Amino acid sequence: MNRLRETLKQESVGPIIRRFFINTLFDSTFMLLGIIVGSAFAGDARLHIIIVTMLTTSIALGISTGVSVYEAESLEQEHKISDLEKALFTDLDDTSIQKTAKYTILLATIINFATPLVSCAVTITPFLLATTGILHADIAGWISVALALSTLFGAGVYMGRIGKTNPYKKGLRMAAFGVLAFTIGFLLDLLI
Repeated sequence: MNRLRETLKQESVGPIIRRFFINTLFDSTFMLLGIIVGSAFAGDARLHIIIVTMLTTSIALGISTGVSVYEAESLEQEHKISDLEKALFTDLDDTSIQKTAKYTILLATIINFATPLVSCAVTITPFLLATTGILHADIAGWISVALALSTLFGAGVYMGRIGKTNPYKKGLRMAAFGVLAFTIGFLLDLLI
């Protein structure tokens, strides 16, 4: 646990984790918007199919992003360590530098695996409530869309604060892209 805390304190780790987290959060939320439009607003929407599709797709995306981030970040960290070894004329095996690199890779992988599941947990909740009869499936679809757009808005606000720009403007811009994606999907659903 101490090594984890030390890794998180490293100046280079935060941007790596943030970058992967934000990218995956957007990808998973837009993907879920597509599933909602394609299945929840279909004429014969079945809650079971919507829920299973959201879950399985989120798990698949989590595995995909987790593995791709693991491979990409492993490569980057290996190059970084190799360059340091050449510059320092020493082997960095079993040093704090190498351990930090391994923990960075592990953290990025876990966060990227979990992010689609977190996004799914937010957007799937109305459909789970619909299975109990608390919500009607149509209402659940609209609430789920609102939750997905709220997730995008929240991520945009977070990005704005970190980037020291207007967080609400950034949040609205991210939500606007979500509305655009939803609208395109909704129009396609009507046409097909």
